[in-house]
Amino acid sequence: MLGLRGCRLGITRPEIVEMQARAVIEAALNAIAKGVDARPDIMIPLVGRVEEFRDQAKIIRSTAEKVFKERGAECDFKVGTMIEIPRAALMSHEIAKEADFFSFGSNDLTQMTFGYSRDDVGGFLPQYISKSILLDDPFVTIDQEGVGQLIKMTVEKGRKEKPDLKIGVCGEHGGDPRSVKFFDSAGLSYVSCSPFRVPIARLSAAHATIEKKKKK
Repeated sequence: MLGLRGCRLGITRPEIVEMQARAVIEAALNAIAKGVDARPDIMIPLVGRVEEFRDQAKIIRSTAEKVFKERGAECDFKVGTMIEIPRAALMSHEIAKEADFFSFGSNDLTQMTFGYSRDDVGGFLPQYISKSILLDDPFVTIDQEGVGQLIKMTVEKGRKEKPDLKIGVCGEHGGDPRSVKFFDSAGLSYVSCSPFRVPIARLSAAHATIEKKKKK
């Protein structure tokens, strides 16, 4: 679904964002009270314009301030965005001025770059692979030529504006060995994936680091 979701839902129904931000901040404060060093990163999804980010970030930060006053306690938190729309990649230098961090939603970015829907891609993907139109399932192994170009562009433009910008990726690509190697070469700070893929992701990241050291 490409319509009313992500930040669009938050903009039209701000009470949802207030509720979610309150839940995150209160949970962090509860954890801190128990001795946990909780520092939440709050991601705003499906941002395509910097104005969308500003709108949602304002709600999140104002809600956090309310909770801090109510609880008489504070916590460190950051507000960043998911890079899932090609326009966000193109305008990443503008978004980087406002966001504390980036995280690629690689599944949605792949979907929107190719114009493939994950709901029905299985109906033609086998034929595409058998005819060598595609060499891999782009939802399993990142498309380095197209989607990868957007990723590299985002990293370059975002860090030109904010050199220490933390940039990661979340999704199943984060547990694919070839994708992890590409993300490392593109300069990403971290990868995130489902729990059962974590061992593969860590091993792939280690291999990528070793290869870079050998080249040096």
